[in-house]
Amino acid sequence: MRTNFPHIRLRWHRVGSATAVTAALVLAGFGTAVHADATTSSKVTWAATPCATPKKTGELACNSLRVTGGTTAFQKARGITPKAADAATPSGYGPSDLQSAYGLTAAAAANGSGETIAIVDAYNDPNAEADLAKYRSYYGLPACTSASGCFKKVSQTGSTTSLPSSDAGWSEEISLDLDMVSAIAPNAKILLVEAKSATMANLGKAVNEAVTLGAKFVSNSYGGSESSSDTSYDSSYFNHPGVAITVSAGDEGYGAEYPAASKYVTAVGGTKLSTSSTSRGWTESVWKTSSTEGTGSGCSSYDAKPSWQTDTGCTKRMIADVSAVADPATGVSVYDSYGVTAGWYTFGGTSASSPIIAAVYALAGTPGSSDYPAQYPYKHTSSLNDVTSGNNGSCSTSYFCTATSGYDGPTGWGTPKGVSAFTG
Repeated sequence: MRTNFPHIRLRWHRVGSATAVTAALVLAGFGTAVHADATTSSKVTWAATPCATPKKTGELACNSLRVTGGTTAFQKARGITPKAADAATPSGYGPSDLQSAYGLTAAAAANGSGETIAIVDAYNDPNAEADLAKYRSYYGLPACTSASGCFKKVSQTGSTTSLPSSDAGWSEEISLDLDMVSAIAPNAKILLVEAKSATMANLGKAVNEAVTLGAKFVSNSYGGSESSSDTSYDSSYFNHPGVAITVSAGDEGYGAEYPAASKYVTAVGGTKLSTSSTSRGWTESVWKTSSTEGTGSGCSSYDAKPSWQTDTGCTKRMIADVSAVADPATGVSVYDSYGVTAGWYTFGGTSASSPIIAAVYALAGTPGSSDYPAQYPYKHTSSLNDVTSGNNGSCSTSYFCTATSGYDGPTGWGTPKGVSAFTG
């Protein structure tokens, strides 16, 4: 099993000139990093959630960051003055914002019934259903409960009673994932599969269990360094024809992660999402905070290139395929209560973009039984918002790290413009 030392090393680098004490806090997920945000013309502060730093060697990192202060893009656009960290009211984009940005308002209202979207995470969130209810009630979404059969939480073995140990950091990640699925596909059922730890073996078994239980859409918001074992993980955990499996591309800037590098999944990059005076009403660029924080992308060292990928600079699997909002400064609203003050938080990271895209697939309908849905966007590139500005670092082959017209690594073919790009 791979170690995750590269993640730890990069998170130390992200601290920059901060003191050693602050650096240690940020590494643990409790510190605050300050970032200038051009969209809001103010300082927005955020930190990696605790699960972004693996507890043990061999565990993978979640790809989420939580805003801790300042005025977000959502607040600035609406003239909301309370600081984003007060938890009393939402300070990030909600369902109507996200549906508007991605042309999904009509589809979100009409589609998704009968579909099951699975969320795979590590450890247990004991408040998952209650927190989900708070989010959905606040935004006027239909209730989704275990009693009604809409929501189900199981372990990686499918048990509803023998669940993993609880973990506050992964609970933040779980709340983010559940809320993003709800925001985009409020009529779909939700299956939360909790792995007993964050190793690839246990998370992979949770993916398999999600598919066994009937989910045709499976979101994964975690990753780690590539390794020579990845091709075996591909065949063991991710080779599921007829199932749309999405994976976040990573939050540490340019560089490939696994399982985003799996040739069987849709790798999801991250953008900065801002309101604009365009006919769309929104504009996007590559999410980048620094050389060590931003959406992941890159050419895999191990995974073979899928047949539908035709870029010529990378002979193996190229990350990403598509993208969605991930910048914490233009982040999304989440309700969470386990291990934190119960209330509203704003999150970013490609942990937000992966469940968003999984839910778009669900709105588009059940994939063909023998299809690998990762190829769908490649057939309908004109049905995506092409992101053409920004970069996530430095690279020798420009499109690996720099947005351009058409395909590029950080944003793939772009972001959803309705559901057409996510059908066969």
